Amino acid sequence: MEARIEKTMKALERNRMKPYYAETREQLHDIVRELIKDDKLITAGGSMSLKESGVTDLLLSEYKDVYAHRFDGSSPDEIEDVLHKAFVSDTFFASTNALTEDGALYNVDGKGNRVSAMIYGPKQVVLVVGVNKIVKDMDEAVRRVELIAAPKNTVRLNCATPCAKTGECAHCSGDGRICCSFVRLEQQRVKDRIKVIIVNEELGF
Repeated sequence: MEARIEKTMKALERNRMKPYYAETREQLHDIVRELIKDDKLITAGGSMSLKESGVTDLLLSEYKDVYAHRFDGSSPDEIEDVLHKAFVSDTFFASTNALTEDGALYNVDGKGNRVSAMIYGPKQVVLVVGVNKIVKDMDEAVRRVELIAAPKNTVRLNCATPCAKTGECAHCSGDGRICCSFVRLEQQRVKDRIKVIIVNEELGF
């Protein structure tokens, strides 16, 4: 695993994304604090990795003007306003569905707010990634989404999709489908705008 992590981090650097490694949650939290410093507006996409790693609680307890949940609003209009704050934020936090050994990020989204903020808008994007999300290549990344990430997230979100029952993607087309936007991020135009913190534990789906 150590060799795999090192290979992946070097590939991220080649793709102009800044890699970090956290052996413990304490190290992870220290990196997070260093990266956001005096940011005025901090936002986050839906992420079990942020919740399980304690990053969500850290942000909410130590910083002001944090929008860490998509449902921070009480009405549909307020929720949309929360989602749009990501595009003018100083830092946007999320995870990734898969991280390939050649330094590519693969993400599949329903509404598209998470992946679009990764691509453009926030001054910096910080991704918290457990070692369980490192895969060999893009083919394995796709399989990971279809067999792990999508089925588990549909169960978590109570979506009426075939994969919620079978545990495997059926390429459905219903209203509950969460796999609508497929985004592969590689070479970055703005160097180090995307930071990837690899954490030495399994996090999220």
